[in-house]
Amino acid sequence: MLRDFQVIIEKDEDGMLIAEVPSLRSCYCQAKTYDQLMSRIKEVIELCLEVETDYNPNEFIGIQKVSLEVG
Repeated sequence: MLRDFQVIIEKDEDGMLIAEVPSLRSCYCQAKTYDQLMSRIKEVIELCLEVETDYNPNEFIGIQKVSLEVG
């Protein structure tokens, strides 16, 4: 069965790419390149699904930018 997963990708202060799947607990990885990141996150998703016995994902709604003046 083919399943789709939303992946959030960020770049940290050292330039590493970080991928996270919000619908799976503790499902994230990092890599130096986008291609490497996509390969790794697919492996991590498979591993997370193996250990998730009660997979019941939250519906991913989206990401919203919020501006706030601080300081």
